[in-house]
Amino acid sequence: MATLCCFGAFATAQEEEEAQYNQYGVKVDSKKLVAEAQDGILVLRSKDNSYKIWLDNRVQADAAVFWGAPDYADEIGNGAQIRRARFAVKAQITPKWYGEVDMDMANGVFELKDAIIRYDGIPYTEIQVGNFKEFFSIQRNNSSRYLQFMERPMVAQALAPSRHIGANIKFAKDWLWLSGGAFFQTIDNLETRTFVEDANKDFGVNPGISYTGKIVVMPGWDQKDWGLHFAAAGSYRTPKVDDEAVATSGKPSVRFSTRNSNGMNRKKYIDTDEITNTDHDILYTAEVAGYWKGLRWEGAYMADDNYVIGAKDCSHLWGWYAQAGWLLFGGRQRYDSNGAKFTRVQRGQSWGDIELCARYEFIDFNGLQSGPAGAAEAYALGLNYYINNHCKIMVNYQYNNNDRYANGKGNKFYVGTDAAGQPTKDYTKVANAAGKSGVDYSMLSLRMEIDF
Repeated sequence: MATLCCFGAFATAQEEEEAQYNQYGVKVDSKKLVAEAQDGILVLRSKDNSYKIWLDNRVQADAAVFWGAPDYADEIGNGAQIRRARFAVKAQITPKWYGEVDMDMANGVFELKDAIIRYDGIPYTEIQVGNFKEFFSIQRNNSSRYLQFMERPMVAQALAPSRHIGANIKFAKDWLWLSGGAFFQTIDNLETRTFVEDANKDFGVNPGISYTGKIVVMPGWDQKDWGLHFAAAGSYRTPKVDDEAVATSGKPSVRFSTRNSNGMNRKKYIDTDEITNTDHDILYTAEVAGYWKGLRWEGAYMADDNYVIGAKDCSHLWGWYAQAGWLLFGGRQRYDSNGAKFTRVQRGQSWGDIELCARYEFIDFNGLQSGPAGAAEAYALGLNYYINNHCKIMVNYQYNNNDRYANGKGNKFYVGTDAAGQPTKDYTKVANAAGKSGVDYSMLSLRMEIDF
């Protein structure tokens, strides 16, 4: 009996010795973790996988050259940049709770990307709040790691909403995918945060709200060699206070603009400028995508109807794109049915694989009620070398054709010559408007990428 008592006292003392306490002196549950590299990603997890934390980092280094612009056009500078320098920490705290913080430090500028709190306790359902991408466009929701071209098409850059603070519920089961959420302003860097605070302080302006929903049907969702993606999405949007015009005037305003699918040339030829006294926007899209073994294709139509207070008619801004890519050496395309988007390819050879891509895109902002804001088309070819799970090299060639109305914010860029043969930024003064006008040019760009 004495021996049993001594053994019990020894066991209790040993348990107390092994007990763990946090920095505030509270006893905590403790689990042994396994450290491993999962396809090059550092992961710490419990043996039963009830807890998991990992790093998700990315560096993209770009360079580009431009040529062929008409003599009257503004000069376009060649250059190089760190397009993305991402650092993210992601954690499955329990089987029902997930958290994520993702930030970008490209070119020395801090920007918050994702800050997510998510509940996974309902079958096939995810409920999340925080700062993250609205589920609207497959092109926008695809990770930049898995894009076929270095930049998204112009219409997706200009119209497809990106990250905003909000709440969203998503349902995904077999071939059906549904999402709906409410979103407020952008939270990314000091500038936009200052706009939000100034609008609140000086004018008491609400942050603006968007209601965004999407439905996706996925035939072949459980097939390895093929699958299809049919989707439609819509969004009702009021002006947001992360816009400079709202912060300085207190008046509801929106602005839509885009570069020619390149991050190096900073000129935004397509630009509506501030659309003041905006009541709301109706944004909508229809998209189709799919894959068959090494082939992947994708296309979408996207449009925005802008309603100004007191106006009878709305402005209609729209565009579309179509693109495809083929893995040349036996690789296979992959689709993530839970995210309704494409994911990392399966390479066909021990040395990697090469993907040949082509894209056509068109955007038209000339339906703006206050006056045309430009239209453009682009033809692109891409070559992607997937070296391994971590490294990729991308080469893009693109020809851009901007019309004479694509002169930027406030008639900023030259778009032709006048009757005297002098360069002009005013499209109404361009001589022989049916002839040569607008800024057309070619570009060649290169990206080196590593994910770890």
